[in-house]
Amino acid sequence: MTALLPSPRTVLGFDFGTQRLGVAVGSELTGAARPLTTLAGRDWTAIGRLLEEWQPDLLVVGVPRHADGSASETTLAAERFARQLAGRYRLPVETIDERLSSHAAAERLATAPRRRRADPGALDRAAAALILESWFSHARTPSPCSTPNS
Repeated sequence: MTALLPSPRTVLGFDFGTQRLGVAVGSELTGAARPLTTLAGRDWTAIGRLLEEWQPDLLVVGVPRHADGSASETTLAAERFARQLAGRYRLPVETIDERLSSHAAAERLATAPRRRRADPGALDRAAAALILESWFSHARTPSPCSTPNS
């Protein structure tokens, strides 16, 4: 008898900011993500349209922290946004520490064509893709205490 493997999940990732919200999409199959769009603030109508279009199985929200790991006002706002997503759309939502994602996204964009670098939302979208790729990488890494098929 052949066991059916679960199909890879489609995941939307969010780079939370007080002014803008970067959004990316990815698949567990490849572990890769691509930038989708940047929304002005928490535009629930636009978020609903994205969820309808992409039909994600899971949402991932990057939660910013200070370098020492402590929480800031933005940390609390991002965690609140994650809870609101779960409540509004009845989808599983996971969070991931996103320290330095904007810095890494800026480095990635530094090699992009000038017109793309000039787009103020490009950094947010790129950061969302990095957050999602980081989550895929973290999700694929077994914990040190796990054993195969346990």
